Amino acid sequence: MQHFFVTTDRVEKPYIYIEGSDVNHMKNVLRMRQGERLSVSDGDNCRYLCRIEGYEEGKAVLEILEEEKQDMELASKIYLFQGLPKGDKMELIIQKAVELGAYQVIPVAMKRCVVRLDAKKAEKKVGRWNEIAKGAAKQSGRGRIPEVGRVMGFYEALAMAEELDVLLIPYELAEGMEHTRQVIGAVRPGQSVGILIGPEGGFDKEEVNAAAAAGAKEITLGRRILRTETAGLAVLSILMYHLEDA
Repeated sequence: MQHFFVTTDRVEKPYIYIEGSDVNHMKNVLRMRQGERLSVSDGDNCRYLCRIEGYEEGKAVLEILEEEKQDMELASKIYLFQGLPKGDKMELIIQKAVELGAYQVIPVAMKRCVVRLDAKKAEKKVGRWNEIAKGAAKQSGRGRIPEVGRVMGFYEALAMAEELDVLLIPYELAEGMEHTRQVIGAVRPGQSVGILIGPEGGFDKEEVNAAAAAGAKEITLGRRILRTETAGLAVLSILMYHLEDA
């Protein structure tokens, strides 16, 4: 069943109105017709089973058949601070991070990043990345669309991360796995959690020191060196297992 998102102001019971690019996608790409059923989330933990009543100028009119309170989100808000990777790796990272329950993804320009984006390119990239987040949220049945934030410098991102309850930094020189188990095990439902992930070249030592001074906890992800597109997803997977239904 196709799944779409609306804002709460588009829910006018017994109808829901879908506008924007989703209307073209429904009508001309998916070729959904009057009478077909679909599900809609309002971003506030409500999911609706609907039937297409018809199309009007610039909008789709849906009749609400059933309403269900359904919280598909993790018990903690998890922020992934991802060092800008090369190529299209960021698209994969965002897609999978959304599937795994990330609350927000923040692209970060770090010292060892190969990619350098000017303001215009960064804005275009972020727009594209948010479309990928939206598609992944639809596919995975999320109750909300996680935001991909604007590209930040490392120290700006660190100032944001410092406000969170827990900040994790996977680092190849971190202590053993038992320490990591203790750190992850201490995360409690309702806490906000940040994950700092370096780019392909890893963190600069000054960045690691600054993160530690900001209260980041160094963790290890095992004996193997993980790629930047793998490391954040590994931490998200561990946290999802720890927090799911907590």
